[in-house]
Order: sequence, then C-alpha cells, then structure tokens
Amino acid sequence: MSLYQLARDNDIEELSDRAKSSESDAVRRRAAEMLGDVGDVDDSQVIDTLADLALNDDDPEVRAMAVDALNELGQEALEQLIVKDADIDPGSTDWTAIRAFGEALSADRPECRMAAAGALGRIGDEDAIRPLVERLSDPDPRVRERVCYALGQVGHPRAVSNLVDRLDDDHERVRSAAADALGIIATGRALAALLEMLDDENAAIRRVAASALGNAGSAEPVPDLVGALDDPHDAVRQAAVFSIIQLLSTAPTDQSHQVREAIVEELEDVDDQTVVDPLLEVMSEASEASQRRNAVWFLGRVTSATDPPTEVVDELVATLSDDDKMTAQFASTSVTNFDSKYVESSLIDLLEDGDAPASARARAAYALGEVGGERAKEVLDRMTDEDVEPAVRKRAFSALSKLGGIR
Repeated sequence: MSLYQLARDNDIEELSDRAKSSESDAVRRRAAEMLGDVGDVDDSQVIDTLADLALNDDDPEVRAMAVDALNELGQEALEQLIVKDADIDPGSTDWTAIRAFGEALSADRPECRMAAAGALGRIGDEDAIRPLVERLSDPDPRVRERVCYALGQVGHPRAVSNLVDRLDDDHERVRSAAADALGIIATGRALAALLEMLDDENAAIRRVAASALGNAGSAEPVPDLVGALDDPHDAVRQAAVFSIIQLLSTAPTDQSHQVREAIVEELEDVDDQTVVDPLLEVMSEASEASQRRNAVWFLGRVTSATDPPTEVVDELVATLSDDDKMTAQFASTSVTNFDSKYVESSLIDLLEDGDAPASARARAAYALGEVGGERAKEVLDRMTDEDVEPAVRKRAFSALSKLGGIR
C-alpha cells in the first residue's frame, strides 16, 4: 500500500513503521512528513517516532523533515523533542519556555537547535529575538534557515538588520528564509532590501526577492513586482505573479481595494502573455480558494478584451463550475470583460450541457446576458421554454431580457 493511501486511511501504525524501518531515505522522509500531516500531538507513537527520527536517523534530510513534522503538530510536540534530548522542562509560561528554548538553541544536536528555533517562532514573543539573532551564524544552514523563519513569525523590526545580513548567506534556502521574514516584517528598511535584490544580476536572488515581497500585505511593492514581470527569466516572472496574487489574498480589508487599484493601474502597459501564463499556473496549482479567486479576478483584467487567448476563456468558463461559490462568481464576472465569438460559443456550450451543474449553467446564462449576440438570444430563448432547472431558466430569462430578446 502506498504512503498516500496509508495517510488517507490514517494508518499511523504502518506509517510509523515505514518511517522507522524503510531502507529508502526518500520513503522515511515522506512518511515523517505525512505523520506531521495526519498525526496528533496526543499520540505518543507519532511523537516517539518523529523524535527518534529527528535525533537518530542517518540522513540529515530525514532528521530535518522529522523536526518540521513535529513543528506541524505544534509547540508541545517540539517541546517533547527537546525534553527527550536535553532533559529540560519548558514550563507553562512564555518567559520560562523562551528561556528553555533559548538554552536549547545551543544544544549539540543541530536538530534540537532547529526545533528550538521553531518553538520560539511559534511563541512569537519579542523576548525571543535576542537568542534567535545569536543563532543566525549557526554553522548548520538548516538551523539558520529555521531561525530566519522564526524571526519572521515574531515579526519585530529589531531583527531587520540581522536578517538583511543573511541575504548574502552561502545557502539559497537561508537567503530565501531571510527574505521571506523581511517581507513579513515589511518595514521601510526591510522592503528596501528586498527591492534592491530585484536588480541583482543573479536570477535566483531576484526570484527570492520577488517571492518574498508577496508577504508585505500592502500596495507598496506592487510597482516593483509589476516591473519584475518583464524579467528575462520565467522563474522570476512567475514568482512576481504569485506574489501579486498573495498580496491580493492577504491584504487587510481596509487596504484590499487600494492594492487592487494599484495592480490594475500598473498593469495597463504590461504584455498580456507575460502575465497570463503564470496566472494559469496559479489556477492549476493553487491550494487556497483565495489564491484561485484572485487569479480569476486578475485574468479578467489583464487579458485583451477583444482578443482573449482561448486558454484563458476555457479556464474561466471551466471555473464557472468551481466548488468555491465565490471563485465561480468571480469567473462569471471576469469572462464578461471579453468580447469575442469564442467566449459566446464557449458559454453556450456550457449552458447546453445537461450534465453540467445547474449552478454553472446558470452562471453561463448570466454571462451570456452581458456578452451574447444573436446566437445567444436563440439559445436563451429556447432555455426559457424547455424543461430545465428553475435556476437555469430564471437566469436565461433575465439574460434574454438584457439582450432585448423577450418576445
């Protein structure tokens, strides 16, 4: 049985056995990751297995994944790892936990230092900054990486100068973690450092900066991210698009309109295809509804109104059937920004598809009321007479009225 099936069946015992006994480093690493996904902090078998891997496995990537899995299970799980190795009691209050984990940052085992950094990040208290900053020069890059992430979780400006220093780290993952933390902190100096990286000669560094700026939560990085859409490297352009989507998804309510307006204004002169391909990737890869929803909104505003690519129209029409109601509604609004026979034909095909969800067909009828022509009138007129779902018939009647087709 595959690891995926074991995780789906919540077979903790077999997952634990694979994690401990498989001869494949990749299998042990993946099994550890899945234990973090499906396990429970109260399950001693899960904690014992992951702690044993973190402290004793021969492969450093397996040990690192076990630490990350414990981190996924929560602070208590990380505490148990450190207690097992260092025989300390973090206590029940933040200041005693910070002191205990601060001490664990000096543990001999790098995996315990990683766990301590993760725990301090989860606590998120300003008092954790000093011990974390002191470990930014740790000899193990995995520790430095997690310290950077932890400082981002704490999110205090005091850490900015030290994180900026890590932007020159020899290891890309450390540089990326430092950049992400700076994007989250998002003070003037933090953003300035990231914006400067967008001009670096190294495409990998530009990609790291473009990706990190999506954490800023404001419209400030938008002009520079839009500028990065002209980067000669696909990875940088894709990171910029993902970050713009992230800004749309995470901007505070009182700033979301400002972010949207800034994006639309900056994108007026950008070549459609530069943005469209990464947006379609977001649509296919995004795991969060808010990301897909904003990609849908984005597609409707950066794509040529008179000559939209067929793949964009196909994606938006398919999204009318999306399980997330708001995403589907965004798609119905976005597709009405286009004026082409292909749009009309695609919407008619969906409207006439009796196997499609009634909600999707109703949205197609609504969109046809905005962009349809004579052929749409004929189809909508027929739908008002045929024995179709009431929601579809109601939308068809409304759309036909908009097109001046009521007899």
